[in-house]
Amino acid sequence: MLMLVLAALDQTILSTALPSIARDMPGSLPPAWTFSAYLLAATVVIALYGRLADVHGRKPMLLLAIALFLLGSLACAASQSMLQLVLARALQGAGGGGLMTLTMLTVAAMFPLAERGRYQSLLGAVYGVATMFGPLTGGWLTEHLSWRWAFGLNVPLALVAFGVLAATLRGQARGPRTPIDHLGAVLLTAALCSALLMTQHERLQLPDWLSAAVLGTVCALCTVAFLLRQRRAAHPLVPLSLFSRPVYAAASVIGMVTGVALYAAVVFMPAYLQTALHLAPTTAAWHLLPLMAGVTAAAIGSGRLLRARVPARNLGMGASALVVLGFVLLAAAMQWAPAQPLVLSACLLPLGMGIGLLFPIITMVSQRASPVQLMGIATAVPVMLRSLGGAVGVALLTTLFAQVLHTLVAGHPEAMASAGPHALQAVWACAAAVAVLGVVACRWLPDAPMEQQAQPVVNAGPAGIRATA
Repeated sequence: MLMLVLAALDQTILSTALPSIARDMPGSLPPAWTFSAYLLAATVVIALYGRLADVHGRKPMLLLAIALFLLGSLACAASQSMLQLVLARALQGAGGGGLMTLTMLTVAAMFPLAERGRYQSLLGAVYGVATMFGPLTGGWLTEHLSWRWAFGLNVPLALVAFGVLAATLRGQARGPRTPIDHLGAVLLTAALCSALLMTQHERLQLPDWLSAAVLGTVCALCTVAFLLRQRRAAHPLVPLSLFSRPVYAAASVIGMVTGVALYAAVVFMPAYLQTALHLAPTTAAWHLLPLMAGVTAAAIGSGRLLRARVPARNLGMGASALVVLGFVLLAAAMQWAPAQPLVLSACLLPLGMGIGLLFPIITMVSQRASPVQLMGIATAVPVMLRSLGGAVGVALLTTLFAQVLHTLVAGHPEAMASAGPHALQAVWACAAAVAVLGVVACRWLPDAPMEQQAQPVVNAGPAGIRATA
């Protein structure tokens, strides 16, 4: 759990430290690369860690992820140029991506189904709160110590976690020695990299020849090639048979929607409070407290409700409705109280409650809908989609914000003061529409208590691995 905190925290911890990094570090790379390098590497390796855990066991993969995260943190703290820092952040992300999925997988293996909800809900609460505390932690460390402490803090904690897990975590029986689909891994990596770079094109100041259109084309071609490869491979990296089960497909969609909702709130709300209402970065970060409280309380409550035999479908639809309500309230607040930070902050409470309720549902449903032999990759895919949904969703919402802002102030520069709230209102309205997809997807979640659901088994045939109930 400690390593999950560090991995989630490091996704956003530099958002308030970037100005200091830009002043201290020589080099021509934009400071935004330090954020994107971690997100890119973490998202790319998630599925690979899940598949390797199925084949080689969870313990060696978890220790490998901690080691990479530790080495990356050391390299980040010691970096002397922007290029060194970006490369070190990529190494750190290669470990962090494994920590985000392997901790959930390890907890699922350690506890029986009756107790699993309690711990999965706690992991969901920890992930959400750590993601939101990133900007606050980074701002405090930068202000009182140095931005390098944002990485140095990881080192002793990672060493302790490595030693404890190496000594106490029991190994598992390894899966069958099936070969890893290397071509599939390369195609998936290329598709994810091009998608994430496309969403960060302007922010990262990529060269003109590497335009968003070129990256989008590469992403589409690699995605199609990856899907074709997975259909034909004897041992696919991501067995597409998982998605033939409506329950698993629905959990994956909800995971992506949850990523959009969480990252949109964490990115846009502090930015608005700082730029439009002129709050200090640390003060703006504190206004996320209702979101944090909602995620924490609801994630813990979600596990209790699932153990109390509340069907995942009912709980998921209620949670998704809360996410929609939160964005609707935010859109209304931008119309009626755009200069009241406490009102805007209060609107985050139902949003946080909805996200917190969904975290354990996604993990438990996806694990329960998959064969035990494929639980690693089945756990990893929704986590990967959550990160991907957050990155792509925020990029598209940022484009929407810029376009609405440009339309409102074109020829009317005096309208700039009122244009910001109206542009952000459009962002919240669009996010609410995306959240409605989560409500719809919940219709395919199980309508029976978790303990009454049968675990699928794996059959191997000429078409590769397939799951049957």
